[in-house]
Amino acid sequence: MLTQDRYRAILDLLEEKNSVTVSELTKLLDSSESTIRRDLSALDEMGKLTKVFGGATSITRNEGVFEDAVSNRETVMSDEKDLVAEYCAKLIHDSDFVYIDAGTTTLKLVDHITNTNATYVTNGITHARMLIHKGMQTYIVGGKIKPLTEAVVGAEAIKSINCFNFTKAFMGANGIDISSGFTTPDIEEGHIKETAINKSYMAFVLADHSKFRRVYPVTFAPLQKCCIITDKLPTPDFSQATVIKEVKNDLHRNA
Repeated sequence: MLTQDRYRAILDLLEEKNSVTVSELTKLLDSSESTIRRDLSALDEMGKLTKVFGGATSITRNEGVFEDAVSNRETVMSDEKDLVAEYCAKLIHDSDFVYIDAGTTTLKLVDHITNTNATYVTNGITHARMLIHKGMQTYIVGGKIKPLTEAVVGAEAIKSINCFNFTKAFMGANGIDISSGFTTPDIEEGHIKETAINKSYMAFVLADHSKFRRVYPVTFAPLQKCCIITDKLPTPDFSQATVIKEVKNDLHRNA
């Protein structure tokens, strides 16, 4: 097979799968490992893919500052978010002092929470309402309300959060990338997220698999700062950067 044909085949497979290994490319293209590794290095230098240990991933998708309204995001990846949220609700213990970030996946978490002995703090308007309706001891941080995401943000919100010391924080993220870490489109929300993580003994980012390899303008934490809870990992190289729990795979093993 000609070099350019191999390049095209590799990129076509990446477009379909988002990640490939050297071993599967060796079999698929009937080429030696050394040839495939040279191809991946060449394509990486050309900016066509990202070479990783044992294979390659598709180029990270860079996103702008646009952020959809909560009402539009609630039905996106709903089943996957539900799996992640159900698992995370079981991590809350009686003595926990819990921070819950605003967002659609963390809202699913609130829906699954049953522990009435823990204490909850949130910057999500809808989250706080749901928590008090469920009989949970709940605090909401003070500050400016951002209508688009229904989140409390700003200097007063950061001041409120800095008064607390959380045992666990459950965070949302718009994008997850090995180099850029956890990202979000909004600077004010990024500052809130960063503060909550820094004030928590343990921090978990709840994210379905579509959030990986996306980068938004504001980084609020490096990957090693939080444990990621996801339905499935689209590429194994992320597991080298932090602790990751794949809920769907775990449920399948226990079925």
